[in-house]
Amino acid sequence: MSRAQKAATIGAGVVAGAVAVEAVRRSRRERVARPRRSLTGSLEHTPSQVTTARTEDGVTLHVEIDEPHSPRAGAPTVMLLHGFTMEARGWVFQRRALQDAGYRVVVYDHRGHGSSGTGAPEHTTIEQLGRDLRRVIEQVVPDGPVVLVGHSMGGMTIMAFGETSPDLIGTKVIGACFMATSAGGDGQLVSLGYGAFAGRLIGRYGPGALAGLGRQEPVLRSLRRFGRRMENAYLRKLLFSSNVSERLVTFTGDISFESPLGTIGEFIDSFRTHDRRAALTRWGAVPTLVITAGDDRLTPPDHGKLIAASIPGSEHILVSSSGHVVMLEHADFVNAELLRFLEELSQ
Repeated sequence: MSRAQKAATIGAGVVAGAVAVEAVRRSRRERVARPRRSLTGSLEHTPSQVTTARTEDGVTLHVEIDEPHSPRAGAPTVMLLHGFTMEARGWVFQRRALQDAGYRVVVYDHRGHGSSGTGAPEHTTIEQLGRDLRRVIEQVVPDGPVVLVGHSMGGMTIMAFGETSPDLIGTKVIGACFMATSAGGDGQLVSLGYGAFAGRLIGRYGPGALAGLGRQEPVLRSLRRFGRRMENAYLRKLLFSSNVSERLVTFTGDISFESPLGTIGEFIDSFRTHDRRAALTRWGAVPTLVITAGDDRLTPPDHGKLIAASIPGSEHILVSSSGHVVMLEHADFVNAELLRFLEELSQ
């Protein structure tokens, strides 16, 4: 065989190898997972530090920091952003797993949620949440890289952050995970699991109706304990898919029904105009993981598929047999995927 023929053979082998590697890489980026076991364990978590961050319009945000027991050299800080009507406690399993693995973890309650303050109605928007995120990063994580993980409205917050703070993508923020969330558009987001027609009614009349109910909020909240069984049955259908424990369902209800009704109504109004499909391509500048729940009634699988398809090079995992709160329903699986994703960032 001549030198030219050898070179051609080697070249063809290199090309074939590259194609094979690319095929493996693409197949890994789009896969379906069928986890069978949900994590059990304590639902309590004590942070290393509790602090606050101040937003540009003067709202005080409740922030908690988990310092690693054995810090990983050069590891990024992981920021976990919770979903609509929930609070930072919803990340209990991920916080513990990340902290044990050597990562510094920062969580906070969005404005109007949990222990954070509430701003003016005109600032109760997804766009403002993106601006709030930048303020928390500046005040709580001034040094070192950051990886953002957002569930539901937390994922929308990251999208809004990408619009208002594109200068930090690839410089300060080196990776992102969008979990059971939506880029919106076409008026499809505000269904809350009731279907398109009912969703349109909620989007139109919900804000005003909830603001009115807010005046009766103390009485309504006192009645919750009498309807706990009915509430849990509703949550099982709306947020879960597999047979999780009653304790986990009750915990989810406790962190899902504490936000002021007025604030809920104001955010629903913002959901109606949420459309950040065009801005998703910006996240192609950093490694991005998209986790979609296969049985999600609030942000159905098509929403996650669109996000993954819109972000160049993103990895997409469709978790079958999981409802909207995938980080609670299949916590052990989500923990493993987040740790793998973070490990790959450092390679």
